[in-house]
Amino acid sequence: MRFYLAVLFSFFSTVFLAQEVAILKYKGGGDWYSNPTALPNLIQFCNDNINTKIDKNPQTVDVGSIDIFQYPFLHMTGHGNVFFNISDAENLQKYLLSGGFLHIDDNYGMQPYILKELKKVFPDKELIEVPTSHDIFNIAFEFPKGLPKIHEHDGKRPQAFGIFHEDRIVLLFTYESDLGDGWEDAEVHNDPPEVQEKALKMGANIIKYAFQN
Repeated sequence: MRFYLAVLFSFFSTVFLAQEVAILKYKGGGDWYSNPTALPNLIQFCNDNINTKIDKNPQTVDVGSIDIFQYPFLHMTGHGNVFFNISDAENLQKYLLSGGFLHIDDNYGMQPYILKELKKVFPDKELIEVPTSHDIFNIAFEFPKGLPKIHEHDGKRPQAFGIFHEDRIVLLFTYESDLGDGWEDAEVHNDPPEVQEKALKMGANIIKYAFQN
């Protein structure tokens, strides 16, 4: 118990004294490492436009490690399978209920796997579609229609789903948008500048919300 409290104290110190983000590594064989230029580019955009001071070289942390408590913001992406064992799920739940924030960006194909695994993390909570009136869509840049569409994939509308704790989004799942592809270097997907800008602005909103709430 003393050790856990020490970890929490370290975590809260990080939340209030530092602005750091990390990439979440998970089991199951999915490509958690996809979009390697995405997060560094988003960090640079945030540092330039919303007055953050985030380390430009994000670290990678395992979902089951206590190291996740060092980061107020975790980013998770991929195309395929995701698996959390019991220890992973418990660790992630403690992190999120202690004030942490997880953004999961479906890079296409992740949805059926992550939905199943999130029931291990929060058996009694449901993903709820975040309304377009929520602060996360206007905290830095305005998105009156909600989550922007970056890549077409199946042609479905983009949706942002949240798991809420005490009226705060602690986990955001972005689906049929593919923000991470829009954060990548321009030559990777050949997105036009206006599409990249939308993706980066929405990403900045997510980070600002996570840091301020």
